[in-house]
Amino acid sequence: QLQASGGGLVQAGGSLRLSCAASGRIFSDYKMGWFRQAPGKEREFAAAVSWNNDNTVYADSVKGRFAISRDNTKNTVYLQMNSLKPEDTATYYCAGKHYFVYLFDVSTYAYWGQGTQVTVSS
Repeated sequence: QLQASGGGLVQAGGSLRLSCAASGRIFSDYKMGWFRQAPGKEREFAAAVSWNNDNTVYADSVKGRFAISRDNTKNTVYLQMNSLKPEDTATYYCAGKHYFVYLFDVSTYAYWGQGTQVTVSS
C-alpha cells in the first residue's frame, strides 16, 4: 500500500516536498516513481529512483527543478519540487515496480498510491 501526501497550493516559484509512505511489502525491493495527471490529460512520468538512490531518471519537463529520493529505513520516497510553475499543477501519484526499466510507461508499475493534489498559482 502506498500513501502519498504533501500536496497543496503554492505560488509560482515556490517549493513543495511530496512524500509517499509504503507499507505491507519489502520497500527496498521496489523501484519507485512519481507520475502526475492534469485535468483532461493523460498520466505522465515525472521521476523514478532505483532501490538505493544510485540511479534517478527525470522527465525533461521537471529536470533540474525536481529531485526524487528515498529512505528505505522509513519506507518512504520523496519528490522535492522547486521553482514550481503553473503547468506543474496536477494530481501527483507515487508508484512502485519490480525492475528499473520502461520507467516512463504507466502500465509497467504494479503499485499505485491514491494521489495528492498540487496547485501552482501564477
